[in-house]
Amino acid sequence: MKKMSIKKDDTVIVLSGKDKGKKGKVISVMPKDGKVVVEKINMVSRHQKPRKQGEEGGIIKKEAPIYASKLMRVCPKCDKPTRPAHKMLADGKKVRVCKKCGAEI
Repeated sequence: MKKMSIKKDDTVIVLSGKDKGKKGKVISVMPKDGKVVVEKINMVSRHQKPRKQGEEGGIIKKEAPIYASKLMRVCPKCDKPTRPAHKMLADGKKVRVCKKCGAEI
């Protein structure tokens, strides 16, 4: 299992690929594969057959997993892409901090 700096509900920006420069919210994280599913990023077409009677088939667009190394977290306060920094609080908790503005993420 890989240690990932991106967690669910983080806002991220795409660094490379067909969706370069786009921002989105993380829907799910797959640490075992090192991949992340981001809202409206890396959309793929699925050709789906109707399985039950009355169900519609056709081409359905959905998000596909993207490698976490192609993403960078965006600070909610300063709205800049930043790498994670960690800070220990007085009560012994470890928190993620923005390297640009110092805000707690």
